Amino acid sequence: MDAIIIVLIILVVLVFIALIKTIQVIPQASAAIVERFGRYTRTLNAGLNIVVPFIDTIRNRVDLREQVVPFPPQPVITQDNLVVNIDTVIYYQVTDARAATYEVASYIQAIEQLTVTTLRNIIGGMDLERTLTSREEINAALRGVLDEATGKWGIRVNRVELKAIEPPTSIQDSMEKQMRADRDKRAAILQAEGVRQSQILTAEGEKQSAILRAEGESRSAALRAEGEAQAIRTVFESIHAGDPDQKLLSYQYLQMLPKIAEGDANKLWIVPSEIGDALKGLGGALDNFRPDSGGNGGNRGGTPTPPSVPKPPREQPPLDS
Repeated sequence: MDAIIIVLIILVVLVFIALIKTIQVIPQASAAIVERFGRYTRTLNAGLNIVVPFIDTIRNRVDLREQVVPFPPQPVITQDNLVVNIDTVIYYQVTDARAATYEVASYIQAIEQLTVTTLRNIIGGMDLERTLTSREEINAALRGVLDEATGKWGIRVNRVELKAIEPPTSIQDSMEKQMRADRDKRAAILQAEGVRQSQILTAEGEKQSAILRAEGESRSAALRAEGEAQAIRTVFESIHAGDPDQKLLSYQYLQMLPKIAEGDANKLWIVPSEIGDALKGLGGALDNFRPDSGGNGGNRGGTPTPPSVPKPPREQPPLDS
């Protein structure tokens, strides 16, 4: 009885194991390679799949999603014999699980080695400066070669990126010095341009100021001359409108004589020859105010007649010693 129970338990366990091996659940974006007695039979897609237990075996499970694989830095020699270390990143995707399983032993290692050799061929035809400035060109050339070579392996290379390009330390120091010199040069040029622009603006400002000052002085002189001309014209018109006689002019002439001699620096002044005529005219005017004269200036109201004004002596210029 105990033997029968043990046999039944063994049978149940075998049936359970067979059911587990019969039903295969494949996750989404995955595939499984099925072999029967070591020979490829079919590829299981995502979902529930039935296989023959103990006869069909799953050889490999392949992830069909896009994969990202970074490769370690690889030393590469440029055209000008400089060694640079280049880090690469590969974005690939398995499109054929059967080819990825049977066409190549390890497609990751194969892609890495193919990337290194292709990269050396591409960089070997470029100098350092072009290598540092032509990443897009290198990426496109590298992707084209890898995509063509990995197509028969069931692999599609979607993108190749150069993560870093590191030149030798001495070259980096030289590049830093060159960049520093370029920055100093640009700074000096910008400073010189600023000084030049400032001087130009200052000169323009001084020019405009001089022009405006000259225009102001010209207008001021014109207005001053116009005012003086207007004053002279007004005085001239007033004199002619008043119709002065010779006597009044002689009196005004005598009033201006003291102003001629004003100032301590005037050691010598010349009496014009017309002063005699002026004095004669003034003497004639005063004679009209005497009582015995027949003029209108006599003493009509019994008031005393003002005394006669003596003629001022003519000053002679000092003789030079």
